[in-house]
Amino acid sequence: MPKLSVIVPCHNVQEFVPDTLRSLARNAGPDTEFLLVDDCSTDATADLLERAAPGVPGARVLRHETNQGISQARNSGIEAARGDWLTFLDGDDWYAPGYLDALLAAARRLDADFVRTDHVQVTDRARVVQRAPAPRRGVALSPRTAIAPAAMKTMVDYPFVWAGIYRRALFDDGLRFVPHLRTAEDRVFTWQLHLRARTFATVGLYGVHYRRGVTTSLTQIGDERQLDFIPAHDHILRAVAADAEAERFLPKIVRTYCAMIAFHAAGAARYEPATAKALRRESAAALRRMPPDVLDEVLRVLDAPRAKVLRRLLGRGGTKSGKAA
Repeated sequence: MPKLSVIVPCHNVQEFVPDTLRSLARNAGPDTEFLLVDDCSTDATADLLERAAPGVPGARVLRHETNQGISQARNSGIEAARGDWLTFLDGDDWYAPGYLDALLAAARRLDADFVRTDHVQVTDRARVVQRAPAPRRGVALSPRTAIAPAAMKTMVDYPFVWAGIYRRALFDDGLRFVPHLRTAEDRVFTWQLHLRARTFATVGLYGVHYRRGVTTSLTQIGDERQLDFIPAHDHILRAVAADAEAERFLPKIVRTYCAMIAFHAAGAARYEPATAKALRRESAAALRRMPPDVLDEVLRVLDAPRAKVLRRLLGRGGTKSGKAA
């Protein structure tokens, strides 16, 4: 039986998946299986996976007969996985040689429920190391220590699910990606980890290479799928509000949600007109769903440009300045 299951969702990535598959072959071994999930691609992706899989030891191809999105593609991989540990890789990204052996060794050594890593961001020819904002490295910690404070970048602001490895027991306890989310699904998953797991750790491995700015990426689209950040953050907000430490963590999720609304509102011009209109309407409704006292405090301390955008959505005008944060 494999010790590690690597779940690779693929949809219309024919330009990049050969590099991905070569990197899997360079990381293959008796302890590792690769679950290649074709989410009903309409280009040559499915054929490339079928032809290449026999040359990647431990690889299996799973097929969706209809396009179900990245969340369900990952969930299909989770259901089929046999390893004691699971990790994820997107179909247009790749691993450095030997990375998975080092990742599995770190997970075994630290014996935490999940272990997060740094990663290499690739934009054209540029490569930049992105470090996980962990409070400490190389030791097992409570995941809750890495959620707050609200004004700092913390581990819940590092929602790259492929930059980590996760104990199988987490998924046996019901952890999954929210199926209907087409974007921002990784943020919900990350918050679920930090609220539900007992221990986590962070290590300085740089083996995941993440392609940024790929035109087929959902981060580059301008249609209604971009608005999934709203139900995603509603999902997180409900989970935090029901948590025993809600008072401790509500300022963090409300501030994060506000920052996401301000970010999308500032870039509304790049969206289709109907999407931009829906963004303004649904963002205003989302702000009104937040705990009023927590929202007021966030608006008070948030930097002036973002606070102005949010107050305008709320119909409060935009003249009151916030503090830099």
